[in-house]
Amino acid sequence: MPSTQTSIDARAALRAAVNATALRLAPGHGLPDPRHLSLLSEVEAPASPRVWADSSARALSAMFAARARRDALGDGAALVWRFFDGTRLIRPASLSMEARAVLLAGAGEYLCAVGLPQVAVRFGREAQLFADSDATRFYALTVTALGFALNGEYTSADPVMDAASALFRTGGWAEEESSYLLLLADSLVAAARMDHLRLRGVARELERVHPTDPYSRYSARAIDAMGRLIHGEHAAGLAACQQLLHGSERSMSHRFIRDFLLCIRSDIMLAQGQYAESLASLSTAESPEGHGICFAMQRGGALLLLGREREMLAETEACAASDSDHCLRTLTPLLLRRAIAFHRLGDDRRAAQSMESALLLIAHTGNSMTPFIMLPPEECAALVDAAVCTHPELAETAAYIRTALASVGAPVEAPRLADHLHGFTATERALAELLLTPAGLADIARTRGVSLNTVKSQVRSIYVKLGVGARSAAVVELRRILA
Repeated sequence: MPSTQTSIDARAALRAAVNATALRLAPGHGLPDPRHLSLLSEVEAPASPRVWADSSARALSAMFAARARRDALGDGAALVWRFFDGTRLIRPASLSMEARAVLLAGAGEYLCAVGLPQVAVRFGREAQLFADSDATRFYALTVTALGFALNGEYTSADPVMDAASALFRTGGWAEEESSYLLLLADSLVAAARMDHLRLRGVARELERVHPTDPYSRYSARAIDAMGRLIHGEHAAGLAACQQLLHGSERSMSHRFIRDFLLCIRSDIMLAQGQYAESLASLSTAESPEGHGICFAMQRGGALLLLGREREMLAETEACAASDSDHCLRTLTPLLLRRAIAFHRLGDDRRAAQSMESALLLIAHTGNSMTPFIMLPPEECAALVDAAVCTHPELAETAAYIRTALASVGAPVEAPRLADHLHGFTATERALAELLLTPAGLADIARTRGVSLNTVKSQVRSIYVKLGVGARSAAVVELRRILA
């Protein structure tokens, strides 16, 4: 008998959690109870009913949102496809418009969390069609805005964010019901425009309106770290990343934010010249579905600065060949990195194709500068100028990029030997500088992450271009060039 009573009590508690959470996904009734979110994030997904009713839709929408907000994403997008074919329920439904709208928005929120923003946008837009109250419409708008921002479609995100903000201002809802999703979208748009002041403003607002939510606090500190990267506060930004990634707060955070922090830390290391360390920091990182964070792209940036162009192209080949399932926000910088690698290897046709594709995406989605973070500015500028010759409609975008490259590109060092080695590849220039050090060829191979035979082949090419036959003679000639 006690076990039966316990089971009855558990079901009653679950029903209460479902009803309260579903009611509070949209503003006007307070925030979902953290205990309810934790409970619902752990329950097994329900089976599809023979006919969907409002009660079953509420249960599923509450579960989707709870799993997104408590980082319970182990089932991935497959969880959504158990119930939906596109944005349509697989089983027949007899649903009120409001219940359908909340269910679609809940699925969209979950899809944002697992890294499929393009699909999330479709669910958010469909939810807007069925929303018959301002509160539900606001929820649907925030899901759509975050999907656009996560996918790098900033021009599309702006009006949706504005509509959601205007609706909240006129809704008369409590300030603490400000949407985490909307603030996160705002931070992504601010980062794309390199607006460190707005990033810090969003971070402060997240902490102010959600002071007791550890997930919001963690996200706020991560957003602040991005602001520090953009503003050039590298030491403070790196310290913040390390603390967040390895501290106890990590246990109550969202996967996207943790992955985002890995990328921020990697970029700060690149800014500090720690190319090998940056690459090592990403060695075990795996991209989520849809590549809302693309670690192949991020590793490619380090490989490019290490002069390992062929490895960079191999690392990013699968992403470049993928079709519509790859997030545009991370596909654009991937294409830029590949353009530079192709150019260094003498494949000007493929370099031009990659650069033109990237610039067309940038122009279409809203002139983001983040794809150029820690890329060589001079090489980027040259490839951008060449692309404008083929696509004059990109002139305005190119002007914007040239103006901003100095603040986001890899640091330009004082004139070095490499600057005087005309006719040498980027790899040969980097290797020539190492020949002036006491390091042996085996040590150089380990530093560059390539085989000894590869280094020997590259050194022979340097000797031919210098007109010498040995390292000692090469050192004399290189020092003469430098002088």
